[in-house]
Amino acid sequence: MQFSERKNTTRWFIIFASFLIISLILWNTYTFFQIFKNEERLKMNLWAKAQKTLINAGENTDVELPLQIFSNNTSIPIILTENDSIINTVNIDEVIVKDNAKAVAFLSDLKKENDPIVIEYAPEKFQNLYYGNSALLNKLKYYPVALLLIIVLFSGLVYYFYRSTKNATQNKLWAGMAKETAHQIGTPLSSLIGWVEILKSENVDESTTIEIEKDIDRLQTITDRFSKIGSEPILEKKDIVEETLQSYNYLQSRFSKQIEFTFEGPKSPIYVMLNPTLHSWTIENLVKNAIDAMKGRGKLAIKIEPDHDTVKISVTDSGNGIQKSQFKSVFEPGFTTKKRGWGLGLSLTKRIVEEYHKGKIKVLNSEIGKGTTMQISLQKSKIV
Repeated sequence: MQFSERKNTTRWFIIFASFLIISLILWNTYTFFQIFKNEERLKMNLWAKAQKTLINAGENTDVELPLQIFSNNTSIPIILTENDSIINTVNIDEVIVKDNAKAVAFLSDLKKENDPIVIEYAPEKFQNLYYGNSALLNKLKYYPVALLLIIVLFSGLVYYFYRSTKNATQNKLWAGMAKETAHQIGTPLSSLIGWVEILKSENVDESTTIEIEKDIDRLQTITDRFSKIGSEPILEKKDIVEETLQSYNYLQSRFSKQIEFTFEGPKSPIYVMLNPTLHSWTIENLVKNAIDAMKGRGKLAIKIEPDHDTVKISVTDSGNGIQKSQFKSVFEPGFTTKKRGWGLGLSLTKRIVEEYHKGKIKVLNSEIGKGTTMQISLQKSKIV
């Protein structure tokens, strides 16, 4: 508990320190921007004084310094006006200067960037100096935006890494719990097998022991499923029709007679590389999900159809149906429409089909109030 609290404190300290550093960087950038902007304002004031000196220059006036001030400005755009007419431009594209409409529009932009400098070169005679930000200042203006974008991307990367690490840890935990569950079930299961043998020796009705053995086989299958979580399953060349039919027959015998089961498939075998234990889990999850959607009463059909290089298995129910916007969401971990349940069934099914058997699963079609069809597509075996 103390370790967890220290970990949270450290995490919040790092977040606060990062926020503080970012704030300082942005503040320093803003301060530097203002200083640089003020320096450009001082340069323009010198340019205005140089302009006034040239206008009033006589034969004995030293104009070397004003001319040097003019020549040193190579980056700040300037428009000089008098009586609302443009009389001079500096560092502005010739295309803009020659087009009066563009020049007026450019002047309007300069007026928004900085306040003009008024040059009174003679009593009651004025010129207005309008100037814009230099290219360097404009780049500096967007620097905080670029910095924030980098920070957001970096934060997203850290968050993704954190989530991936957390999910990986959770997956290891769930896999460990599943294997431990399989191990724990194994002990009473072995005992049950022994009790069945005793019942047989006591001449108990054979039909009773047969049904008990079926359930014991099912428990062994479930134990095998849990033991395979987190491990790479071994795929075998199996007849998909026979394997699906076995799961169908078991489920049909265990559910209410209010469910009308039907099975349709080809008479000839269709071979697929699969893990029988995990495939039976897939069919069971789809069937149970369909029965839940029908609230224990309705029609459920399983259909197997060969299609070129693939074989398609469809599970159709007459339940409530799924909204089209939820077709992909139903396979996400935690998604459920039931009051109880963790929403892991279809997520596990998708993982078994797509990651282990290299197939595809999707909601083929669904209509609210009429039912849903889920479809699995698997590659036919090319191994002779």
